[in-house]
Amino acid sequence: MTRSQPRRARGTVGHANSALNLRLVLAGFGLVTMTVFAVLAINADLLWLGVLCAVFAVVAVVDLIIIQRRRAARRREEPGARHSLFE
Repeated sequence: MTRSQPRRARGTVGHANSALNLRLVLAGFGLVTMTVFAVLAINADLLWLGVLCAVFAVVAVVDLIIIQRRRAARRREEPGARHSLFE
């Protein structure tokens, strides 16, 4: 049983459930943009919008952690394999 894919997932080690490298890039982009928007919203006295953007930034951080754990599990299962952005 592999640990890089969640239980009952449709993907396999040979055919991943999602493109982890692409998800990593998108989550990083979301983290940066939501952090910037949170700061801008708080500076514009829109506290509710700043808090909402900060919550989305925290969600992006959690997603980054999950993605990195899955990438590390994939590296342990396939040592030396290189993956492109879309696989």
